[in-house]
Amino acid sequence: MSEEQQYRLETFENQFPEREYRIEISCPEFTSVCPKTGLPDFGTIVITYCPDRLCIELKSLKYYLLNYRNRGVFYEHLTNTILDDIVAACRPRWCEVRGEFTPRGGIRTTVTARYNC
Repeated sequence: MSEEQQYRLETFENQFPEREYRIEISCPEFTSVCPKTGLPDFGTIVITYCPDRLCIELKSLKYYLLNYRNRGVFYEHLTNTILDDIVAACRPRWCEVRGEFTPRGGIRTTVTARYNC
Protein backbone atom coordinates (compact mmCIF):
# COMPACT_ATOMS: atom_id res chain seq x y z
CA MET A 1 0.00 0.00 0.00
CA SER A 2 1.47 3.39 -0.97
CA GLU A 3 1.76 6.18 1.60
CA GLU A 4 -0.92 8.19 -0.24
CA GLN A 5 -3.36 5.27 -0.15
CA GLN A 6 -2.55 4.54 3.49
CA TYR A 7 -3.84 7.98 4.57
CA ARG A 8 -6.91 8.12 2.31
CA LEU A 9 -10.20 8.66 4.08
CA GLU A 10 -12.60 5.80 3.45
CA THR A 11 -16.38 5.89 3.72
CA PHE A 12 -19.35 3.58 4.05
CA GLU A 13 -23.01 4.00 3.14
CA ASN A 14 -25.21 5.82 5.61
CA GLN A 15 -28.00 3.42 6.56
CA PHE A 16 -30.32 6.31 7.50
CA PRO A 17 -29.81 8.94 4.75
CA GLU A 18 -33.37 10.26 5.12
CA ARG A 19 -32.74 11.14 8.79
CA GLU A 20 -30.78 14.16 9.95
CA TYR A 21 -28.50 13.15 12.80
CA ARG A 22 -25.16 14.22 14.18
CA ILE A 23 -21.91 12.27 14.42
CA GLU A 24 -19.19 13.58 16.74
CA ILE A 25 -15.69 12.13 16.64
CA SER A 26 -12.99 13.18 19.09
CA CYS A 27 -9.27 12.51 18.75
CA PRO A 28 -7.75 13.59 22.09
CA GLU A 29 -4.20 12.51 21.23
CA PHE A 30 -3.63 14.55 18.07
CA THR A 31 -0.06 15.60 17.36
CA SER A 32 1.65 17.68 14.71
CA VAL A 33 4.83 19.75 14.48
CA CYS A 34 5.22 23.52 14.75
CA PRO A 35 6.62 24.68 11.39
CA LYS A 36 8.56 27.52 13.07
CA THR A 37 10.27 25.66 15.92
CA GLY A 38 10.05 22.01 14.89
CA LEU A 39 8.66 21.21 18.35
CA PRO A 40 5.66 18.92 18.78
CA ASP A 41 2.16 20.35 19.13
CA PHE A 42 -0.57 18.47 20.98
CA GLY A 43 -4.31 18.85 20.96
CA THR A 44 -7.75 17.43 20.45
CA ILE A 45 -9.46 17.35 17.07
CA VAL A 46 -13.26 17.21 17.22
CA ILE A 47 -15.13 16.45 14.00
CA THR A 48 -18.90 16.92 14.07
CA TYR A 49 -21.00 16.31 10.98
CA CYS A 50 -24.41 15.37 9.64
CA PRO A 51 -23.97 12.61 7.07
CA ASP A 52 -25.81 12.55 3.78
CA ARG A 53 -25.20 9.37 1.74
CA LEU A 54 -21.79 8.48 3.25
CA CYS A 55 -20.12 8.24 6.67
CA ILE A 56 -16.40 8.40 7.47
CA GLU A 57 -14.84 5.05 8.37
CA LEU A 58 -13.00 5.46 11.68
CA LYS A 59 -9.90 3.32 11.09
CA SER A 60 -9.04 5.29 7.96
CA LEU A 61 -9.66 8.54 9.88
CA LYS A 62 -7.26 7.39 12.59
CA TYR A 63 -4.49 6.76 10.05
CA TYR A 64 -5.31 10.00 8.24
CA LEU A 65 -4.90 12.00 11.47
CA LEU A 66 -1.69 10.12 12.37
CA ASN A 67 -0.26 11.44 9.10
CA TYR A 68 0.02 14.88 10.77
CA ARG A 69 2.35 13.55 13.47
CA ASN A 70 5.51 14.47 11.55
CA ARG A 71 4.17 17.37 9.48
CA GLY A 72 5.12 20.96 10.15
CA VAL A 73 1.81 22.81 9.88
CA PHE A 74 0.05 25.74 11.52
CA TYR A 75 -3.14 25.09 13.53
CA GLU A 76 -5.28 27.14 11.17
CA HIS A 77 -4.04 25.29 8.10
CA LEU A 78 -4.46 21.80 9.50
CA THR A 79 -7.97 22.48 10.87
CA ASN A 80 -9.17 23.83 7.51
CA THR A 81 -7.42 21.03 5.58
CA ILE A 82 -9.07 18.35 7.72
CA LEU A 83 -12.44 20.00 7.06
CA ASP A 84 -11.79 20.12 3.30
CA ASP A 85 -10.74 16.45 3.25
CA ILE A 86 -13.78 15.30 5.27
CA VAL A 87 -16.12 17.24 2.97
CA ALA A 88 -14.43 15.85 -0.16
CA ALA A 89 -14.63 12.28 1.16
CA CYS A 90 -18.25 12.09 2.33
CA ARG A 91 -20.10 15.25 1.22
CA PRO A 92 -21.94 15.77 4.54
CA ARG A 93 -24.96 18.03 4.94
CA TRP A 94 -22.81 20.11 7.27
CA CYS A 95 -19.53 19.68 9.11
CA GLU A 96 -17.49 21.39 11.80
CA VAL A 97 -13.86 20.65 12.68
CA ARG A 98 -12.50 22.07 15.92
CA GLY A 99 -8.85 21.95 16.90
CA GLU A 100 -8.28 22.50 20.62
CA PHE A 101 -4.54 22.81 21.15
CA THR A 102 -2.69 22.60 24.45
CA PRO A 103 -1.07 25.78 25.77
CA ARG A 104 2.23 26.82 24.30
CA GLY A 105 3.95 29.76 25.95
CA GLY A 106 0.91 30.21 28.18
CA ILE A 107 -1.47 30.60 25.21
CA ARG A 108 -4.25 28.12 24.44
CA THR A 109 -5.53 28.10 20.86
CA THR A 110 -8.82 26.76 19.46
CA VAL A 111 -9.51 26.86 15.72
CA THR A 112 -12.98 26.10 14.34
CA ALA A 113 -13.74 25.61 10.63
CA ARG A 114 -17.27 25.04 9.28
CA TYR A 115 -18.92 23.83 6.09
CA ASN A 116 -22.60 24.73 5.38
CA CYS A 117 -23.34 25.50 9.03
